[in-house]
Amino acid sequence: MSKTIRIGTRDSELALWQAKTVQSQLEHLGHKTQLVPVKSTGDIVLDKPIYELGITGVFTKTLDIAMLNGEIDIAVHSLKDVPTLLPKGIVQAAVLKRGNVRDCLVFKNNEEFLSQRDAVIATGSLRRRAQWLNRYPTHTIVGLRGNVNSRLQKLEDNDWNGAIFAAAGLGRLNMKPEESFNLEWMIPAPAQGAIMITALETDEETRAICAEINHEDTQIATSIEREFLNRLEGGCSAPIGALAFVKDEEVHFQGILLSLDGSKKIEVQRTVALGKHDELAQFCADYIIERGGKRLMDDLKKSSQAVTIFSTKTLTDDQKQLFHDAVVSDSSDFIKISLNRMTHKVLRPMPKNVIISSKNAVEALLTNFAPQELQFENIYCVGRRTKRLVERKIGPVKHTENNAKALAEYLVDYIEGTQVTYFCSDIRLEALPKILKDNQIEVNEVTAYETKYDAVKIKDTVKGVMFYSPSTVQSYKQENENDDITAFCIGETTAKEARRHFKDVRVAKVPTVESVIALVNQYFE
Repeated sequence: MSKTIRIGTRDSELALWQAKTVQSQLEHLGHKTQLVPVKSTGDIVLDKPIYELGITGVFTKTLDIAMLNGEIDIAVHSLKDVPTLLPKGIVQAAVLKRGNVRDCLVFKNNEEFLSQRDAVIATGSLRRRAQWLNRYPTHTIVGLRGNVNSRLQKLEDNDWNGAIFAAAGLGRLNMKPEESFNLEWMIPAPAQGAIMITALETDEETRAICAEINHEDTQIATSIEREFLNRLEGGCSAPIGALAFVKDEEVHFQGILLSLDGSKKIEVQRTVALGKHDELAQFCADYIIERGGKRLMDDLKKSSQAVTIFSTKTLTDDQKQLFHDAVVSDSSDFIKISLNRMTHKVLRPMPKNVIISSKNAVEALLTNFAPQELQFENIYCVGRRTKRLVERKIGPVKHTENNAKALAEYLVDYIEGTQVTYFCSDIRLEALPKILKDNQIEVNEVTAYETKYDAVKIKDTVKGVMFYSPSTVQSYKQENENDDITAFCIGETTAKEARRHFKDVRVAKVPTVESVIALVNQYFE
């Protein structure tokens, strides 16, 4: 071939290594080549996770355009970054023999954190995140973007326990640290470790040359993995793993689909004879779909939309289903509860009148004492759900109100005696004890549990936040400055705190999570 083959590549160190590998193999066959480096969106925008950039093929789109414009003859890609459907007019011309398929954990200091409850792991991949959380659900995952060098430096500069990389990338750049090991249990991304070449469909001469460096077993394996991904309708925004390999005239396959938080996992494994593998990807994808994969994928697609509502309390699956289609929700517990140890002193003498204002207080009492030890004569509650729990676990409730202030005003008129024991949090509203004390009712406060703020920073796309107590509002404010949202509150006490920070405050008719969801649905109709 007389013309020079122009090899398009991203200009990162790893991408150039891959392109030079292709260049070397082509030149070994006697062909002239020229490298043409270009920047991609994925290289330029480093402050967002890949799944937030809003497009598939974030690392390949620029090269596709350059090829269609006639600026390059072939493009070299990491195959795992290539969309399963190529642009019209562009085809896969070759796949090189595959490198290390595994993910690799690079850690700092030692590996003891793997057996500990708390650890921080960095990755920008939803697949790695989901599989890690499935195995280590109490660990924290932080985002990590950039080239291999910058990611290793970020690990060094931050107080993280470790970060996850593709083993092939570390190996190709000869940058694998001693403090690292491959994650044999983690199923890799479809086509991970493989280098792929694309060319114009009409350029038969270039395609024929590329075919000479194609590795057939790698092509078979990666094609199955990518078809599996395509049939699940996934991409960068879905936690999907797949691995196929050819051994002893057989094709072995394993695939996985997870929820974003790793709490749900569906796996498949299958082996077929080489030559009878054409339907392997479809069989395995159907297996996943039939075992709950369709619902998982539907949830993933919905979660990839712009989040419009954030709940400051983790919602159950049943509660999430109550939102209508116009609402996309996310949730996290902005308040963490720590139950206190209480001695039998609080029951000596046995309090005649007690106030229980939350289900957390009920749980604290039952953690410290047997139900038969709690022989309270008069129990007063805040909230219907607290009342139901008390009556199911401890005993009958004499009176309940929707909020603490209303209960205090009732007790001023109707309490039997002049003393009351209040099982409360270390963070509680002043209204109830103040009203009682101002009316000569002695209040014995027992701190049954501690309330700790644990808010996360929410996205700018959030249009409304659901609050369930004044503490959730206060927790939100510790991490978020955005006051230009609608606050959906479970009751008037919560709304009072919300009005200190937000202009638009809505209050549910009934103090339940479901009622707050109904309020949200009504707002977005």
